[in-house]
Amino acid sequence: MDNQENLSQLQDFVKTFCEERDWDQYHNAKDLAIGIITESSELLEYFRFKSTKEVEEVMRQKKVHVSEELADVLFFILRFAQLYDIDLSKEFWKKMKKIRRGII
Repeated sequence: MDNQENLSQLQDFVKTFCEERDWDQYHNAKDLAIGIITESSELLEYFRFKSTKEVEEVMRQKKVHVSEELADVLFFILRFAQLYDIDLSKEFWKKMKKIRRGII
């Protein structure tokens, strides 16, 4: 896959990937939400209790690891959206519109 995939293509890939591994049995809304939090927590561990200078150093030294954690979070988000027919692009732009208007 190249770097130009859109969210729909990524969701299709995740769907096939999970079907090939028979992971549907493990993926429901609750477990996927837990996965998002778990992977987000692993990302947080790189930065928790660090100063701005220390965070910059982490990003220089551990960018590959940070990137992998972000990819893990994205996987769970894509899978959740794919299983429950959520249009992430549409929802993202709706949210940004609300923020711009000061609703949130």
